[in-house]
Amino acid sequence: MKGLLEFLGVLAVIQGVMGLVHEFTDWNLGLVQRLGFLDGYEVYGSVALLVLGGALFAAAGSRRSG
Repeated sequence: MKGLLEFLGVLAVIQGVMGLVHEFTDWNLGLVQRLGFLDGYEVYGSVALLVLGGALFAAAGSRRSG
């Protein structure tokens, strides 16, 4: 379970960073800009993914390995 939480955390952080890179450089990266319901709120969605990734890492760190 710890490995799954870490994997999901990495994915969330990568997507959050790619969304912010897209917003500030107009490179066509990431999943956030492709979600229609986030039109106009892509930066907030990207920051939320970064926070979610941090929370997933914290949850993985609090789990016992084994």
